[in-house]
Amino acid sequence: MHESEELAEIRRAVRALCDEFPGEYWREKDRTRDYPAEFVDALTRSGFLAALIPEEFGGSGLKLDAAAVIMEEIQASGCNGGAAHAQMYIMNTLLRYGSEAQKAEYLPKIASGELRLQAFGVSEPTSGTDTLSLKTRAVRDGDHYVVNGQKIWTSRAEHSDLMLLLARTTPRDQVEKRTEGLSIFLVDMREVVGKGMTIKPIRTMMNHSTCEVFFDDMRIPASSLIGEEGKGFRYILSGMNAERILIGAECIGDAKWFIEKAKAYAGDRSVFGRPIGQNQGVQFPIARCYAQMRAAELMVHYAAQVYDKGGNPGEEANMAKMLASEASWAAADMCVQTFGGFGFAEEYDVERKFREARLYTVAPISTNLILSYLAEHVLGLPRSY
Repeated sequence: MHESEELAEIRRAVRALCDEFPGEYWREKDRTRDYPAEFVDALTRSGFLAALIPEEFGGSGLKLDAAAVIMEEIQASGCNGGAAHAQMYIMNTLLRYGSEAQKAEYLPKIASGELRLQAFGVSEPTSGTDTLSLKTRAVRDGDHYVVNGQKIWTSRAEHSDLMLLLARTTPRDQVEKRTEGLSIFLVDMREVVGKGMTIKPIRTMMNHSTCEVFFDDMRIPASSLIGEEGKGFRYILSGMNAERILIGAECIGDAKWFIEKAKAYAGDRSVFGRPIGQNQGVQFPIARCYAQMRAAELMVHYAAQVYDKGGNPGEEANMAKMLASEASWAAADMCVQTFGGFGFAEEYDVERKFREARLYTVAPISTNLILSYLAEHVLGLPRSY
């Protein structure tokens, strides 16, 4: 895929940074379930996590297509951008809908690394991807909002200073449209952890630092509200499109990593007196995964370009995420099959990346929900749920 010299230079710089964090680093973090703070700090110092922040606030002022290249290259290098990717896609909601005062207060500190914006409080145990049914409430009380409820799968909550929180400010039976009555808040977690906010880690099959978060009469300033009260669902749709594009880019990076690992191993590993990569039963699956990855790659970067032009790429972002996650998972399965028994050995990193890649056909939105969206909103078929 042809790309500008600027994007190629970004790739080289990201690759050079990632070379400082080899497989041994990630295997140790995976064993101990530690947050890769050193890696996130390095990304911050390099300016990569401030890529989307305008220059006047200390960032690079790059577009989403450049951010996609950053996240893709992190994964293609064998690292894991899941520890930091939320700062990229959450950023768009603040940039597009935050007040000038909010931007001036938070963006320079996020760009410098003084503050981390990593937590996105949306999903709940009872609603899942049915966002409009969430139950967390934020009730106005003078100059504050009082928040009660619970979020789940709020990754990096233990390692973030700020949380973008979606809560209901008007009961569902009091709004004309289902999409109304939800609001977005930028919560300073340093002020509320232990004072209305409780964070409990959830151990999962991959080291993703995910948590459930409880709100018990948590008081936050009214100035925490982003944009207009009740318009939050519309605001996060834009952010979700950015999220899906960037997750798609990460999946492309993972697919490239699996393909390179399988290609190298198939060329070096000899059985019955010949490289296993000489066998069509080994080389054809690698070639098929390569073709699948390249097709998905085009969709991801096309979606990013539509977003950068100010469009609302719901169709493109959803397809990009679905196709890229499926390409990544196909490549992961192929890589394990190519390595055989060695694919399950920790030292090769294949099993770790295999577990990590499985996440993205489920999260941040499942393939079934994407297919439902395309069927209804693109193809005009009756709503299925």
